[in-house]
Amino acid sequence: MSHAIPESSPGPTTDRGPSGPRKRVFSGIQPTGHAHLGNYLGVFRRWAAMVDEYECYYCIVDLHAITREYEREDLLRRVFDLTVSLVASGIDPERCTLFAQSHVPYHSELQWLFNTVTPVGDLGRMTQYKEKSQGRESVNAGLLNYPVLQAADILLYRAHFVPVGEDQRQHLELSREVARRWNARFGDVFPEPETLVGTGARVRGLDGVAKMSKSKDNTVRMVAEPDELWARLRTAVTDPARVRKDDPGNPHVCNVFALHEFFTDPADRDEIEILCQTAGIGCVACKRQLADNVAEELAPVRERAAELRAHPERVIEILAAGAERARAEAARTMEVVRERMGVGPRTLDADLPRLAGS
Repeated sequence: MSHAIPESSPGPTTDRGPSGPRKRVFSGIQPTGHAHLGNYLGVFRRWAAMVDEYECYYCIVDLHAITREYEREDLLRRVFDLTVSLVASGIDPERCTLFAQSHVPYHSELQWLFNTVTPVGDLGRMTQYKEKSQGRESVNAGLLNYPVLQAADILLYRAHFVPVGEDQRQHLELSREVARRWNARFGDVFPEPETLVGTGARVRGLDGVAKMSKSKDNTVRMVAEPDELWARLRTAVTDPARVRKDDPGNPHVCNVFALHEFFTDPADRDEIEILCQTAGIGCVACKRQLADNVAEELAPVRERAAELRAHPERVIEILAAGAERARAEAARTMEVVRERMGVGPRTLDADLPRLAGS
């Protein structure tokens, strides 16, 4: 009996670029609410660029999102909103596989199978689990098993690389350990995914302290109209030592100047830096210029988002097409996994004559 990946499977490197087979990337994002500048700079722009070099699977991880309390209608709305934001920001669903996690049931099936090779102690030691369960009277099993589902997400598509932040490195290492354990017991199927180092930005919020996060109310919506952009950015914390307009500032400790790095051309940015250091420009004027630049760069994003919202059937079609491609690839992986582990109807049908005669 063969234990190899079926020849009908393209495998994880058969998507070809100009220089040959391309490595596969998997990345997921939770549908947590409106997309903000931190999402745009830290994730969306990077995702849009990676399709030039890698075969990319981009997943809206709604099953992860339901490990916390939620409302059904709100979850559906957030999946829709995130899909709009991803496509509007330049992620081409024709050049990648963009889909919602719950639309591919194989994720949950593989998670359960991985549970059987994952010690509970490993899950209890996860830093995120400790932080999110601290002070809570009741913790659901989904929160404990979150990293196992994450391993299933990645390994289901036999991804080579995963772009992760510092808060997810421990989970990626668990995914690698799950792959090692499973391969050691059932034979090599899963590559051990590696961290993809890149230029995704870590953007501080308007408070200038914490990462931009909806839970901290320190964000600027990616599709905010110019008036809203200005209303939000004018509240941003600047150099705390600069009390008056005629005080020289230090742009390198100013969060507003940090955002100029992304939205202002180098010559203008250099001029702002000098003017700040010599008290030639006040913080309000600096923020005003930033708001204008952000509004100009994101105008096409706002327009594309409005167009998608006006035609929700297109969003549904995008997710359906992505899920169909993802299911096809996941099915090839699961065919081998089931056969190796001795589960599933096709495995029983194939082995029963031999077993019945023994």
